[in-house]
Amino acid sequence: MGTVHVLGAGLAGLSAAVRLGLAGRQVVVHEAAKQAGGRCRSYFDPALGLTIDNGNHLLLSGNRDALAFLKAVGAPDDALAGPDEAAFAFADLASGERWTLRPNAGRLPWWVLDARRRVPGSRARDYLAPLGIFRGAGRAATIGDSMACGGLLWDRLWRPVLLAALNTEPQESDAGLAATILRETLGAGGRACRPLVAVEGLSAAFVEPALRCLARQGAGLRLGRRLRALRIEGDRLAALDFSDGTETLGPDDAAVLALPAWVASDLMPGLRVPESHRSIVNAHFALPPRAGAPLLLGVVGGLTEWLFSYPDRLSVTISGADRLLDVPREELARTIWGEVAQLSGYGDAPLPRWQIVKEKRATFAATPREAARRPGARTHVANLALAGDWTATGLPSTIEGAIRSGATAAALLANGGAVLRGAA
Repeated sequence: MGTVHVLGAGLAGLSAAVRLGLAGRQVVVHEAAKQAGGRCRSYFDPALGLTIDNGNHLLLSGNRDALAFLKAVGAPDDALAGPDEAAFAFADLASGERWTLRPNAGRLPWWVLDARRRVPGSRARDYLAPLGIFRGAGRAATIGDSMACGGLLWDRLWRPVLLAALNTEPQESDAGLAATILRETLGAGGRACRPLVAVEGLSAAFVEPALRCLARQGAGLRLGRRLRALRIEGDRLAALDFSDGTETLGPDDAAVLALPAWVASDLMPGLRVPESHRSIVNAHFALPPRAGAPLLLGVVGGLTEWLFSYPDRLSVTISGADRLLDVPREELARTIWGEVAQLSGYGDAPLPRWQIVKEKRATFAATPREAARRPGARTHVANLALAGDWTATGLPSTIEGAIRSGATAAALLANGGAVLRGAA
């Protein structure tokens, strides 16, 4: 069997490469940047004097593909940290109220009958509202078309959770994507929605173990190598033009294109991909959390949405943040720190060392229109497959979706040089 060239060393590309290596294929990974990981990587930030992630990411215990990837690459057992049970701490900045959502472990959601486990002021029947999302799935409906988007439980649970998962205002988001998220997490019971965070960084959890695994498999890794063009002859990929030269593909060679959607569409004219994207803003403050602080705190009633308590810093994530892109960084830092100080027990403490990270095109917009533009892994080119969280994984742009896409692309190519006909 020939070589598979994996184009892009983000999590989708690393997932494809690892799976192909496990299947016995020879793999070479090409990456334009000087480091692997894409959006899900760690780096040293001199303004903070700390190593931070490019973006804060939450995983759940129901993310089976992400957890399988960590096992496959031999990641440390403590790569992800979280509570022993499904427990989500929340705070309302406007009222000062705090509570913890505690779904029970099994699929039968008896926890909604216990006022101590649910959102304060909510009733058990209020939790039936998302059933409409499942009815809207499959017919290009939005969440707004499928359920009532208002009221106490919407403000304190459904909107924050769906916004975090979809990175798009929930009312305009695709009901099918939301249904998949709910089905694989809350719908599967508390065992599937235990929150998990890479407290030592995404690179330590995902990227570095994957690179070590690829090295053990004998895979090649070529960094700082930008792909300029795909040479397609007939129905086959014949060559790859890089910034430093050309790779000619043999008759048994293949490739996985695991680059951002806008790059992939430039390389493959006519490829239908999502066109609209949404931003995420992350804020980092170089102060450790107070003793007893929850690893993750959901926040309503303010600008802050999720507060992560890492061992050496406090970090905030704000989803669907296009409105904040033009706000000066220092203004954002001061506003967010005022909320974080209130939430974390730092009171009137002055603004510590800080960093604001604005990801302009963090994810594709999870609307029905953009979801319909997502291509499958199989292409019209016999020896070329696609991977990326923007492909048709059934999930929004998440770590789970990226890793799942890589596994799908690898499965298409694992048994030979050509994409298997009839595959997804």
